[in-house]
Amino acid sequence: MSKKRVLTGYRPTGRLTLGHWFGNLLNMREMQEEYEAYYFVADWHALTSDWQDTSAIRKYTEEMVLDWVAAGIDPAKSTIYRQSDVPEVAELTMYLSMVAPMSWLERVPSYKEQREQIAEKDLSNVGFFLYPLMQAADITIVRGDAVPVGEDQAPHLELTREIVRRFNTQYGDLLVEPKAIIPKEGARVPGTDGRKMSKSYGNAIFLSDTEEDTTKKVMGMVTDPARKLKTDSGNPDICPLHQIHKLIGAADEVAEWDRCCRVAECGCVAHKRKMAEDLNAYLGDFRARRAELAKEPGYAWEVLTDGAARVRPAVDELMSAVRRSMHVDSGV
Repeated sequence: MSKKRVLTGYRPTGRLTLGHWFGNLLNMREMQEEYEAYYFVADWHALTSDWQDTSAIRKYTEEMVLDWVAAGIDPAKSTIYRQSDVPEVAELTMYLSMVAPMSWLERVPSYKEQREQIAEKDLSNVGFFLYPLMQAADITIVRGDAVPVGEDQAPHLELTREIVRRFNTQYGDLLVEPKAIIPKEGARVPGTDGRKMSKSYGNAIFLSDTEEDTTKKVMGMVTDPARKLKTDSGNPDICPLHQIHKLIGAADEVAEWDRCCRVAECGCVAHKRKMAEDLNAYLGDFRARRAELAKEPGYAWEVLTDGAARVRPAVDELMSAVRRSMHVDSGV
């Protein structure tokens, strides 16, 4: 029995963070064993918000591929490709736009939220408005069966499902209606200031940070705001430092830090030093692997070129059927 297909991607708008690692990268590594995995660098999606300055897209594309492979995403097991290397995504976006009412796009919650969160950028362009429609094309062009989604992306996937149903009703049962894969618990990683970790907030610990940078960021992290003195008891449940330590530290050691914090037997500075040490150890293998990959000139682009060739059969098969059903093929 053939494996089901899973698809996910990232926009190359910055370096990947510890939030990405626990939010999806570990899941991507596991999913490539269970599914036929398609992982893409969404450079066209990056243009929707970064169209005024596109100078770093190639750089971040290359760094993203290095991060993925260093994290254990195997190009021999997963098809890793760049969105713009599949121009049919734009074609399919246009076809889907013929059946998708504007009201469906307007009601996607993240459209308004992202415009508010990224107020410093001009997001009044049509490309940003069509972002969810292009996501639908990304998924359906490879007939993706499943997509890992967080809370903020759930409305986008539901929109894709609605568009698929409407398209199939009009033109035949061609597109696969994707199902959601809900990430495991603990995927939301706090930033150094306690908010959700995001490069946009300036509170991120990047996977490619040096040990020194990582230590500096950890030592500057906020902890329980109510704990002013070492002699005050703390609440690890609301401490960003403790939340990250639970993800990367030994369970028995983390439990002891939890206990001694609650009874004021240990201070936050000592805990930060230990957490920085543990985090650097946790990322050690990844960093070593990434450094080796970075020594190979053009490695990331070779991976993407190979991935573009491997995704081609799925794209050609779907698009031939779509064009034929919509009577925009050559008729031959």
